[in-house]
Amino acid sequence: MGEIGPDERGLAAAVGAGAGKEEGVVEEEEDSPIEEVRLTVPSTDDPSLPVWTFRMWSIGLASCAVMSFLNQFFSYRTEPLIVTQITVQVASLPVGHFMARVLPETRFRLPALLGGGEWSLNPGPFNMKEHVLISIFANAGFAFGGGNAYAVMIVDIIRAFYHRSISFFTAWLLVITTQVLGYGWAGLMRKYVVEPAHMWWPSTLVQVSLFRALHEKEEFPKGARQISRSKFFLVALASSFAWYAVPGYLFPTLTSISWVCWVFSKSVTAQQLGSGMKGLGLGAFTLDWATVSSFLFSPLISPFFVTVNIFFGFVLFIYVIVPIAYWGFNLYNAKTFPIFSSHLFMSNGTDYDIPSIVNNQFQIDMDAYNKLGRVNLSIFFALSYGLSFATIAATITHVGLFYGKEIYYRFRASQKEEPDIHTKLMKKYDDIPGWWFYSLMALSMTVSLLLCTVLKHEVQLPWWGLLFACGMAFVFTLPISIISATTNQTPGLNVITEYAMGLIMPGYPIANVCFKVYGYMSMSQAVSFLSDFKLGHYMKIPPKSMFLVQFVGTIVAGTVNIGVAWWLLGSVKDICSENLAADSPWTCPGDRVFFDASVIWGLVGPMRIFGPNGNYGALNWFFLIGAAGPVFVYALHRVFPAQRWIPLINLPVLLGATAMMPPATAVNYNSWVLLGTIFNFFVFRYRKKWWTRYNYVLSAALDAGVAFMGVLLYFTLTMENRSINWWGTAGEHCPLASCPTAKGVDLGSDSVCPVF
Repeated sequence: MGEIGPDERGLAAAVGAGAGKEEGVVEEEEDSPIEEVRLTVPSTDDPSLPVWTFRMWSIGLASCAVMSFLNQFFSYRTEPLIVTQITVQVASLPVGHFMARVLPETRFRLPALLGGGEWSLNPGPFNMKEHVLISIFANAGFAFGGGNAYAVMIVDIIRAFYHRSISFFTAWLLVITTQVLGYGWAGLMRKYVVEPAHMWWPSTLVQVSLFRALHEKEEFPKGARQISRSKFFLVALASSFAWYAVPGYLFPTLTSISWVCWVFSKSVTAQQLGSGMKGLGLGAFTLDWATVSSFLFSPLISPFFVTVNIFFGFVLFIYVIVPIAYWGFNLYNAKTFPIFSSHLFMSNGTDYDIPSIVNNQFQIDMDAYNKLGRVNLSIFFALSYGLSFATIAATITHVGLFYGKEIYYRFRASQKEEPDIHTKLMKKYDDIPGWWFYSLMALSMTVSLLLCTVLKHEVQLPWWGLLFACGMAFVFTLPISIISATTNQTPGLNVITEYAMGLIMPGYPIANVCFKVYGYMSMSQAVSFLSDFKLGHYMKIPPKSMFLVQFVGTIVAGTVNIGVAWWLLGSVKDICSENLAADSPWTCPGDRVFFDASVIWGLVGPMRIFGPNGNYGALNWFFLIGAAGPVFVYALHRVFPAQRWIPLINLPVLLGATAMMPPATAVNYNSWVLLGTIFNFFVFRYRKKWWTRYNYVLSAALDAGVAFMGVLLYFTLTMENRSINWWGTAGEHCPLASCPTAKGVDLGSDSVCPVF
């Protein structure tokens, strides 16, 4: 689906405004041509600051490993909390200062073999450059924005959904090669999208602003009742940690308070409307931070205008389009299936028996498929695919019309312009040798080819499929990097890659998802690496240090991800299955959607779903609708240039607002929008000093508290099979929300659904 990154320029300026005065005087012609960069990024540097320190390595490696563990661990849960880079960015600051106070300052002489010179565990005060590298480690633990390594889901669906086997060695190679391959593309593109001043990467300015805000000296007037950020962080962390024991163990129903279901306990329609997890979530809310931040990340970080766009897109889809399609037109026999579900169904409304159409060669069994009939989707799932098609097309058209001239100008200017002050300051440091990138790319390509030849029986992807995927990634990396660097919007290729491979090689589910991961994720990783390089460029981090920290962090994070996945898949009974107890959190919502995608695009193939042999061919028109939408908006803008609200209509954001649904549910969006509005509109407008000082700190503390308590509950109670049973542990109490409403649909004696 098209993945729209929030434009955080206003947020960056707001945070950066109070981040300290710029030191030194910079000639106007040397300064950045981008105003937001001039306002946010310091134009000075101190090359004497140590970066290659014991503190950086110890805190960085620890944070990378812990974040990788937590994000992989929580990815299997119904509300998969994602611990973000900002959590470590805030939490590591007091740890760094503490180590600077307690570590010995004794200096040691290095042996000549290691270059000689002196070295110390404590080279001086904890500095901003160390902090930046620690956050890069953390970003690797956060899978550069993905939470956990995307390729791990291939292992999950093989073992937990298809119930087949894959060796740990193959799984590890698959994860590492898909994560590392992007370094090659990043190395080839770095001089085009990192060094030029016009390639300014708006999202990095938020990080720069936060670093400066955290490192400025906190001074309070006499009699002030404010507390320091570190104390506030500890108080909020302790509160979050203690509270999560309630929704996480004692009272899980608080995860989705769907009161409409409780009032109308015998009405299917009311529960379809009111269920926060299986319906449209009308009136549903939560008292669980994990539910708020699980899919859309923390609402405290998102700029308010993004929250507004997502709100309107969500309301339009959930409360206008879906009800009309379901109750108004019964589109695609919608009433035969649940209104909200990511499962696949037979024409009679029962679940599609996927394992029965997979033969011993892990391919589609056409005789069994013809016997069961076509695959059917819930109306919500079908329309969400249509919107994903529209989002991809709308993103390309929108960027071309509204930003095309700017992108072209800035790319042309970047090739001719004189280096700005930041590029000149970076000349003091040794650049990364080109052979580092090329050798790493050659090595990862070689290992990937071995994976697709020697171990092809486990991954299905042929060697030519790998080369095709890499070719797609290589072709798209530069234009998408330029779009990201100038507009902060990053179009996604996942649907395009799986659609293409599904047309070329239908019937092979694992080949399809492997192609998607190599084609889509290697490009996505390259864009993330380039964004981090730009952050290092602004913060004056030695390039070799950036490269090594990114590389080591990627290897550590990928290894921890697959290790945790292997452990949980082998130790949690019935993980990801339909046989789980009602209060079990191990439902794997993200993996369920990934599995369904492997069936739709790989096993069955798009021709039997969205083509002439399927039920949903009309959804392909969404590509045209999405492409035409921004043209209409742009035409309105040209006809009525005085109307300033017209260019603010961002169709890619509106259409892609519900891109995370499924696996996200209505209660996730309701709560996210509510808290985002409270903090980034009301608090930001009326308590701006509080917001500037504590907003990010609160977000980090809430994430960290929930993560630590969640792990503690698992090791102390869940692993010991200690559970409690009462009304508050039996789910959200909306059993009828998943019922069909078509006449004559009977799901059997085991079902609670009535027959109409």
